[in-house]
Amino acid sequence: MPVPTNPDAQNYRNKLREMLPQLKDQYNVKYIGLFGSYIRGEQTPESDLDILVAFSKTPSLLQFIDLENYLSDNLGIKVDLVMKDSLKPNIGKHILNEVRPV
Repeated sequence: MPVPTNPDAQNYRNKLREMLPQLKDQYNVKYIGLFGSYIRGEQTPESDLDILVAFSKTPSLLQFIDLENYLSDNLGIKVDLVMKDSLKPNIGKHILNEVRPV
C-alpha cells in the first residue's frame, strides 16, 4: 500500500538527493532511503529521521558514525542510520515495505 507523501519527508528526500553524489564518493553509499515516522506522516518535534543505507564497500564503525553525524549536521535533524544489510527479518520486512528511496 503506498504511503502518502509528507512534505517534510519530501524536503529531506530532496536534500539527500542533492547530497547523493558526495555520499557516493566520500562514504561509498550505493542506496539511501527514508522510512519511519516522517514517511508515515506521524513525526513529532522530538522525532529523528530514519534513514536506510547500503554501501558499495562496508564502512568501519567510525566511518558509519561519521556518516550519521554528517547527515545529522547537514539535514539539521538527528538521524538514525540503519544499514540495509543488517536488517533483522521481521522488522526488516516492514522497513523495506515502507522505505522511500532517494
